[in-house]
This record gives sequence, C-alpha cells and structure tokens, in this order.
Amino acid sequence: MKKIYEEISDEELRALTGAIKSRYDIDFTNYETKSLKRGFARLITKNGMSSLLDLWGKVLRDREFFIGCIDDLTVNLTELFRNPEFWVKLHDEIIEDIKSRTHSYINIWHAGCSTGEEVYSMAVVLEDKKVLHRTKAWATDLSSKALAKAIEGKYPTTLADKYEKGLINYLPHKTINDMFKIENGHMIVKDKYKKHIDFNQHNLVQDSVQKKFQIVFCRNVMIYFDEQLKKKVIKLLYDSLETNGYLVLGYYDVLPEESKKMFEVYDSKTRIYKKTKS
Repeated sequence: MKKIYEEISDEELRALTGAIKSRYDIDFTNYETKSLKRGFARLITKNGMSSLLDLWGKVLRDREFFIGCIDDLTVNLTELFRNPEFWVKLHDEIIEDIKSRTHSYINIWHAGCSTGEEVYSMAVVLEDKKVLHRTKAWATDLSSKALAKAIEGKYPTTLADKYEKGLINYLPHKTINDMFKIENGHMIVKDKYKKHIDFNQHNLVQDSVQKKFQIVFCRNVMIYFDEQLKKKVIKLLYDSLETNGYLVLGYYDVLPEESKKMFEVYDSKTRIYKKTKS
C-alpha cells in the first residue's frame, strides 16, 4: 500500500494550494513538492481522513481548522542552543564585530522563529556579551500557534537535561536555572530575556519588511521552498540587512546559485554569510 503522500498528485497539490491562496491569502504554491505532500498527508492521518478530498473540503470550509493546520505544513522544529559550534562562532566573532561598529541599538530578525528557543538562546548570548540592554529583536513566524508558545516561553521540564546540555556545551558557566524559572513541571523563560523581543506573525513568502538588521536568522526554513521561492525570500532577507550584515541559514539550507553574488561566505561550516556591498 502506497504512503498517503505518494497518492497525492502534483495536479491535486497545485489545485489545493491555489484554493488556499485564494481563500486565505496564504501562499504555499512554491513550497517544495515532497515536503508539502508529506505535510498534507500528516493532516489526513492526524484527522482520521481517508483522502485529500476529505481534507480539501474541511480546509476550505473551516478557517479555524485551517489555521490549526499550519504547524503540520511548515514543520516547526527547534531546540535551545542547537548546533553549539554555531553559537560559539556567533559569540566569539559575529557579536564582537557588530559591537565594535554599532554604537546604538543592535537589530536582529529571527525569521521563522517557531516556538522561540532560538530567540531565547540568542538572548543569553547577548547578555553574556553585555549588549542585551541595547538590542531589539524582531521574531516572526507564519504559525500563530508557534508564536503563542514562543511568547509564553514555557517548556516542559522533561527537556531540562537536553537543554542544559546544549547550554553547558556553549556556556559552561551557565545553568538551566540562570535562564528559567521552574514551576509546576515547566521551565519558564525569565522576563529579562523577553523584554527586547517583538513577536509578530509574518509570511516570508508574501509579506514585506520595513526594517534593517545587522543579523538575520532564517534557519531550516527554506528547505521547504522550491528554487524560485528561495530566490524570492533570499532577496527579501538581503534587502532587510544592512551592508556587512550577517545572514544565518540552517545546516541544510543551500543558497541558490543566482543568489550567491549577494553574499560572501563568512563560515561555510556554520552557514553564516555576510552581505556584500549594495
């Protein structure tokens, strides 16, 4: 028996994403085909449906149901201090460089912030570098559910050992209690790591950006986009960066060939790029 996602044809996928764009003005039409089919297959299985047609009817009739589906389509995966070597590079070199040439606020955009672990990891970095007080962070995601979790900054204590290991790998003088209040089986991010953050819903595919940043994070987001959409998003990220600003991609993200002239590779191992002069 075929897997559900293999039974979804390209024609069905185009028709459904076109209908979603028309009904909700949310554009999935250039998402990577296999990833999107798997996302719809997850929804079919999760909701006890037998076919894409069942899902189609529910999605287009029930707005609240569809909004709840976005997490399954965009796959929010994140954790505290993921890839420690990246955070070391950021701490020792990138923030040091920005500190030396930015005397007002440091502006950072977390594009596709998911449930907030990356944003709060960055807050700890900024505090350790003594620049948290002069940083403004803009954290955005398409998923309202993920954003609500990020704003709350509340994670189960079952993750404590995993998160503390990530923290110690990067900042051995810190413990999980430095970052969180422990209450009723949950770790709650301390307020001092939240004050500088502005959380907003934002669609990378179709929304504009009116700000300029020294660092833009867009980690493990574009792996779900096709080449055409990657180029569009890379242009948006490029335009939102100051000259000599840093773009941080995920370990599985690859810059389209045509976009490589916009950035120089700062560190290939940790996927850090630097904007070339405009």
